[in-house]
Amino acid sequence: MSQNIYDEPGFFEGYAQLPRSLHGLAGAPEWPALHAMLPELAGKRVLDLGCGYGWFCRAARDLGAADVVGIDLSAKMLARAAELTRDEAIRYRQGDLDGLALSDEPFDLIYSSLALHYLPEVAPLFAEIHRALVAGGSLVFSVEHPIFTCPQPQGWLVDAEGRRSWPVNGYQAEGKRVSNWLAEGVVKYHRTLGTYLNALVAAGFQIRRVEEWGPTAAQIAANPALAEEAERPMLLLVSAYKPLA
Repeated sequence: MSQNIYDEPGFFEGYAQLPRSLHGLAGAPEWPALHAMLPELAGKRVLDLGCGYGWFCRAARDLGAADVVGIDLSAKMLARAAELTRDEAIRYRQGDLDGLALSDEPFDLIYSSLALHYLPEVAPLFAEIHRALVAGGSLVFSVEHPIFTCPQPQGWLVDAEGRRSWPVNGYQAEGKRVSNWLAEGVVKYHRTLGTYLNALVAAGFQIRRVEEWGPTAAQIAANPALAEEAERPMLLLVSAYKPLA
């Protein structure tokens, strides 16, 4: 079972203050890149894995989706999603993505934002997602980039001239990593870029696009704090699809 860190009061309170919690997709700088990866959603059935506050669920409806389901492990996140949602075509349910079993009613798009790095394994979930998609259906997801999930404990290094570097720690050594982000003892799982992509291929997906996300110059100009994210990729964005035959 996945760690349910989001239901711990201290973590949830800290998460609630993040820009992406306060402002939704507008507060997520990678959203324009993810949005560009989405297929046409008019009349489609959509599933959001790790839906959090339900921001993408509501956006999918705005983009024309006919029916949207959001799944999250955290009862606190789902309660907040329900507070923010006034749409009978959006349904939320609690579920652990580790060992998730989906219904036989197929989806046109399955989406996940910053959730899969909490899972000890992604191959079983990718196989279940592939089964649950219609032929030609899409999977679009983001995770913390593998470079980001294996840093040295001290994080950024700064040389005598002020130049910064992000040294990695055991990139090939996949597995559990514990960090102190918003709370102590947050468990995430490091896996290589190759592991993510090969697990998709093994599940039967064809890869449409891969982006090692970094902010644009315009984003940095608007928010100088994002300059740090241009030094190394923080996020991995992937779009894949289930072939028609």
